[in-house]
Amino acid sequence: MEHHVLLIEDDPNVARVIQDALVGASASPFIIQWVRQLSDGLERLRKEVITAVLLDLFLPDSQGINSFVELSLAVPYVPILVLAGLGDEDIAKEAVECGAHDYLLKNRLDSYSLTRALHSVIARKAAEDALFLEKERAQITLNSIGDAVISTDISGNITYLNQVAEKMTGWSGAAASGRPFADVFHIVDGDTRETVRNPMQLAVKQDQTVRLTSHCVLIRRDGFESAIEDATAPIHSRKGQVIGAVMVFHDVSEARAMTLKMTHLAQHDHLTDLPNRLLLNDRINQAISLARRQRKHLAVLFLDLDGFKQINDTLGHAIGDKLLQLVAQRAVACVRGSDTVSRHGGDEFVVLLPEVGDAGDVGSTAEKILAAIAKPYAISERNLHLSGCIGISIYPEDGHDADTLIKNADTSMYQAKGKEPNSYQFFQQKINLRNLERQFLGRSLGRALDRQEFLLHYQPKVDIKGGTITGAEALIRWRDPGRGLIPPAQFVPGAEDCGLIVPIGQWVLREACTQARTWIDAGLRPIPVAVNISAVELRAKNFLEGVCGILKDTGLEPHYLELELTERVLMQDEASTMPALLALKAMGVHLAVDGFGTGYSSLSYLKRFPIDTVKINQSFMLEISTNGDAAAFLGAVIGMGKTLKKRVVAEGVETREQLAFLATEHCSEGQGFYFSPPVAAEHFARLPYMQQAWN
Repeated sequence: MEHHVLLIEDDPNVARVIQDALVGASASPFIIQWVRQLSDGLERLRKEVITAVLLDLFLPDSQGINSFVELSLAVPYVPILVLAGLGDEDIAKEAVECGAHDYLLKNRLDSYSLTRALHSVIARKAAEDALFLEKERAQITLNSIGDAVISTDISGNITYLNQVAEKMTGWSGAAASGRPFADVFHIVDGDTRETVRNPMQLAVKQDQTVRLTSHCVLIRRDGFESAIEDATAPIHSRKGQVIGAVMVFHDVSEARAMTLKMTHLAQHDHLTDLPNRLLLNDRINQAISLARRQRKHLAVLFLDLDGFKQINDTLGHAIGDKLLQLVAQRAVACVRGSDTVSRHGGDEFVVLLPEVGDAGDVGSTAEKILAAIAKPYAISERNLHLSGCIGISIYPEDGHDADTLIKNADTSMYQAKGKEPNSYQFFQQKINLRNLERQFLGRSLGRALDRQEFLLHYQPKVDIKGGTITGAEALIRWRDPGRGLIPPAQFVPGAEDCGLIVPIGQWVLREACTQARTWIDAGLRPIPVAVNISAVELRAKNFLEGVCGILKDTGLEPHYLELELTERVLMQDEASTMPALLALKAMGVHLAVDGFGTGYSSLSYLKRFPIDTVKINQSFMLEISTNGDAAAFLGAVIGMGKTLKKRVVAEGVETREQLAFLATEHCSEGQGFYFSPPVAAEHFARLPYMQQAWN
């Protein structure tokens, strides 16, 4: 490889000696360019690539150390060898101290020493360039990674920080260099706030990779704190000796915050932010372990609200949710900080009193909670009233685990309900009314299904303008041999508790479709039949296959079947509800939202879900003559239905005045006792089309 060497020398004799020494031999790697002045040399360096410079410090246009300084500033990356005459060696040494690679005495120049010196300086420059490139790559890499990097020497003093480490510690690399590690990297335990042991010292002492304890917090120079995780390892020399340590760490504040948030959400009720069943059970079991060791008692209180369901159904879930939040706040205010108030579901709450003295103390707490709940609630310019009942179980007398204590408190709560509002009842071992009632109802409903004791009544939907029947809603009844005809409100909730709502719902669906097909085959005008579907049925396995099979078996065309769902069913779990509704729609089945106005009443979900019909809750019909808001709401819903191209059916039509109001508002259909109560299938078939029935 050829090397271009620039010789800046005023003396021609010296220049000739150097040229002869470097190019005299064959295959010489050096090409010499000679100039006599510094200015000429600088000009040549600007135009050509030079490997090294031989510089005489005393030139016609520059003298002494200034010659080197000016040249090195112009070409800082080109190695310079200084040529010194007799008496100039001190100045040559000064030039070396200022950055010259070496110096040569003019009176001792020969081919060997000169070529050796040039080869040495060129090789050293190549090594420096390679080292610089390697360091530059390492620097870029360390600054590009997302983690912070900090290193120390064997004494524990800072030797390096990358840009992320500078940002997280608040120290620049220059300011931190040489300082003790503890001055720059201040870490404490996030729980105890005690200073954490120096991880660099541990890595050096143990000669192995170490990690900080969990929950460590780095305090930045300005006091800002961030949670961190790290790995600290020793640095070894080529001989394997420990010469320092390096730490790689990163900010985990967001990750820890998200973990805490997810943990909180998993253990708390989304509406009230109270502990949920999972966390409550854990706390009860912990309290039992402590009470067992200390031979003490604890109490579990089961609170059920009276009057909440009516408020929730009438005024809507937004007000109902706010009411539950206020109940939760009042209950928490009635107990100690060491106690736990949990929402058990719906309008039920469970309270854990981990340390109790006697029954009187527990009773006083129950009375305090009931009194607080009974006070009026001011929500949306309304004064709402609730009452409640509390059942109480005591450890160890009434149970030795969380499930048993909660179950027995629940049972005693039902005993309290049988007494009077705002009362409480301690658990009595010999009485378990709710379980007995549930078991009896489950056996009775199962037997009723087997013995075909259920039947359907049908209530017509009527075209308000024309007076014709436009559809029928199927409503289940239970003809119990001992108690007579039982309305659905008295057994459907129990069927859901007992797990029988799905087979009963399948029976209703098949019976209604069979009846609709029977009417068509009898020559009656075809009308759709509507069936109410609960959330449990909609999300039951094989529900869609069941609907499809029933339609196929009965021969009823899908558009003559309408499924009615409440607003809460639609909104409870949209991710699973929407695919089921779309599949039903694809079959040709019509869909209706039942009881509109008492729940979410949101225009957005009516647009989002594939709904054909909106049925307005009957409570608004009762209020249109006395409540301007109800009349306005009813008119708005009717108008909205037309805009969205939905059928609108007003439920609960009972008077001529109500019918006149609906006609004025151009409501398309109505349903209620004014037209007909729910009747048996035979009676329904004889109903007139009521073309002028109310004129």
